[in-house]
Amino acid sequence: MPTPEKEAIVAEIKELISNNSIAIMTQYVGIDVEQATLLRKQLRESDTRFKVFKNTLSRLALRDLGLEEAADMMEGPTAWAFCEDPVAPAKVLKEFGKEAPFVAMRGGILDGAIVTDVQLKALADLPSREELIAQVVGTIAMPLRNTVGVLSALPRNLVNALDQIRQQKEDAQAA
Repeated sequence: MPTPEKEAIVAEIKELISNNSIAIMTQYVGIDVEQATLLRKQLRESDTRFKVFKNTLSRLALRDLGLEEAADMMEGPTAWAFCEDPVAPAKVLKEFGKEAPFVAMRGGILDGAIVTDVQLKALADLPSREELIAQVVGTIAMPLRNTVGVLSALPRNLVNALDQIRQQKEDAQAA
């Protein structure tokens, strides 16, 4: 018989999965309190919510959402990272996993689709949203910069040519 507390937790899990772009299942074992605090701090800085739920309750939520296959990715204690930015938590978890190999991404849900740990690692290798925007702006601005350079070179070259003519006339008059 499900208790109201458990039903509330299942509803919370479903809401977090539905209302965020990404939900990453993370193996969360073998780290000390200091490392756990550091990980939570880094995730919080990237606007990521990090929470541990019982696997049985997570399985119920995934089943209700039609994502039963994702439940197979949960082994042992599992923590969830929820975020609107799909790249940020994957980057943080991948980098943190280098220092603490016991913390590893197992899989997740990206906009309603199940993703594997390999796909999450590839996602972590992508540039951040801000970096992508900067690259696009730079690409758009480059032809404009070149055009400005060419257009400013015309008067500069004209001034140089006139100066050389003036110099030649002065040299001719002095001679």
